[in-house]
Order: sequence, then C-alpha cells, then structure tokens
Amino acid sequence: MLNFFRVILSPLYIVYGLLIKIRNYFFDNEYFKSIGINAKVISIGNITVGGSGKTPTVIYVTNILKNAGKKVGILSRGYMRSSKGYLLVSDGKDLLTDVQKSGDETFLVAEECKVPAAVSEKRVEGAVNFLKDVNLDTIVLDDAYQHRWIKRDLNILIFDQRFMQKTGSMDQNLLPLGIMREPFTAVDRADIIIVNRKFNEKKEIPSKLRKYFEGKKIFTGYYETAGIYDVKNHQHYELKEFQGQKSLVVCGIARPYSFLKVLENNGIDFTNKLLFKDHKRYLNKEVDTIRKKFYSSNSHSVLTTQKDAVKLTQYSKELDDIDIFYLKIDLIIEQKDEFNNHLLGIFKQ
Repeated sequence: MLNFFRVILSPLYIVYGLLIKIRNYFFDNEYFKSIGINAKVISIGNITVGGSGKTPTVIYVTNILKNAGKKVGILSRGYMRSSKGYLLVSDGKDLLTDVQKSGDETFLVAEECKVPAAVSEKRVEGAVNFLKDVNLDTIVLDDAYQHRWIKRDLNILIFDQRFMQKTGSMDQNLLPLGIMREPFTAVDRADIIIVNRKFNEKKEIPSKLRKYFEGKKIFTGYYETAGIYDVKNHQHYELKEFQGQKSLVVCGIARPYSFLKVLENNGIDFTNKLLFKDHKRYLNKEVDTIRKKFYSSNSHSVLTTQKDAVKLTQYSKELDDIDIFYLKIDLIIEQKDEFNNHLLGIFKQ
C-alpha cells in the first residue's frame, strides 16, 4: 500500500528534487547567506526521514562537550510540538515546560543530559534568544542538516546502516518516492559521518555509494542497551529480569525494528504490541487503548521506548495500576578517541 501511494505521488519527486537543487545552489554560491552567532555551533542531522539515530547522537555529543567543561545547550525545532516560535525548555537545572509544548525529543535530551535546551523553527532567531536567556559557549543543533541559514562549526551527518545497504530500492529516492530529504551528493557538506549499525553487524559501504564518501571522516556507531527503567520511579532493571515475561510493547518511533530486535535477542515476549506512528502524541483515547490491550492480553507489564516514556509519564495517574518500563539505549562510537578529538578540535581553531 505504501509503495502504491509513492508511485501515485512520484511526479512530485521531480519537483521536490528541483527545488532542493536550486536551494542548495543558492547556498553553495552564497546568494543565500548562512549567519554566524556568538557561540560554537555543532549540527547533527541526516538526509533521510527519521530512524537514523539523531537523538542518541545528540545525547552522546552533548555529554562529551559537557564533560569537557563546555557551556553547552541544545536547540531543536521541536518537531510535532503544540507551541510555536521560540521557547526555553530547560535552563539546565529545571524543565520549564511540558512535553507537548517542547516536543518529545527535546524534552528527552534536556531531561537526560541536564543541560539548557530550547526550541525554535527559525534556528538563527532561536539561537540569538537562547544566548540571551542562558550563558552558553556551544550550541548543538538537533536535526539541522538542511537548515543552512545558521553557520555551523561542525556538520555531523548520520546514516542508518540498514538504509545504506538498500541500494537500488525505492527508499533510496527523494521524497515522496523514497525517504530521502536530499540526494547523496549532499554528503559533501558533512565534516563527520556516523554510520549507525545499531544492533547489527558492521558492513562496508556499498560500492555504488562509495564515491559520495571519499575523503570523509567516517565513524561507526552502534547501540548498547543500558537496561530497563521504571517510568514512574526510574528504578533500573537488567534485561534478563524480563526474559520469558509477556509484555505489552508500546512504541511510537520512526522505525521500531531495532527496538523490537533487542527485545527478541533478549528473550522478551513482544507478541502483544501497539505500534504507533513516529512522534505519536498520546491522548486519553490512546491511554484507554493501552489499558484495554494490557488487560485483555494478560500482560505482565508495559514496555516502551525512552522517547515514548516521556510522553506517557503525564498519564501516571491514569496508568497507576499498570507497571510501565522503558528500554534505555546508548549510542557508542567505535573510534571513540578519534571522534572526541575531532569534535573538540573545533575549539582550538
């Protein structure tokens, strides 16, 4: 069905591709100007729609900068949030708004990293306001590879390894025919490339794509499970404690394959599951659906992702009689020291 709609919308693929080409030409030739701000700027993004691992990368990079003594903050557009314009989400000590107004990813990274965070559709305007509100020397831009209006000191591009292996597939076309925001030629703008193999074995970049990656700093990332946590009190549990238990899996992320794969690899029963669209905004009707599915399936607990957990927390009262846990996943870079040196090298320039 999905491929059918892609084919129906395929004429728009040509129009979209032309608009992207013209826009990038204007930036490349400085008809459109990227504007600098009074802080180091590190952009983290991708050229596909969702599922590459931006949020774990933002957390990883932010923690490196924080541990190096940098006054770092995170600026995102706040995708699927209910608010508009600039909004300070956290001052580094306290969360100043709720998950609906901030967006799930921004709320998650602000809570996880304990650093200032803000959202703004217009990144230059947002960065200027952010620097007025909080004393920062570094801003990490979440999902900003295509947002070229703001000048950056480092451009980090992430690829899902499974996507890269799909050479010749429909996915490796521009929207709406495929899932690419930009063609592979856009790789040229990247300073650092992370190929995220997630929980899979490492594979070489396919020969058909190698020309785009020549001369680039390429790092391999993978996921490591940090355990399972209680949504209500954040108590930590080992995955083995959930082996053999029947859990109701609730998930609203772009590509749940990796999440389900780690459950399968650890012997956790996820026969009963509710899979929602990415950035799912949970309302009372979804909470009712979870309750009904939980009791009708005789599940032991609800198991979800960390991104979904920050949204379900607001329904603690409605879900008080159900044990809810989330799987925490950390990104690891195989060439850790080299990556850190390259990242922190921008402060020596």
